[in-house]
Amino acid sequence: MTESERGGSGSGGHCICLKCGTKVIHQPGVPCKTTKCPACGATMLREGSAHHQAFLDRQKAKDGR
Repeated sequence: MTESERGGSGSGGHCICLKCGTKVIHQPGVPCKTTKCPACGATMLREGSAHHQAFLDRQKAKDGR
C-alpha cells in the first residue's frame, strides 16, 4: 500500500499552525494534526494538505479576494 493510498502525504514537508503561522518540519509517522504548535499550542495541519487548502480558500473568500 502506498502512502497516498493510506491517506498520508509522504515524508518531508512541514506542519503549519493556522493560528500563528509557525512552521515545523514534519516528523515521519506523526500526523501534523496530532502536533501542537510550539509557539501558541494550537493544533497544526500538514502544509499543502486538502485541509490546509480549504482553510486558505476560506481565508480568501473572507478577505474578498
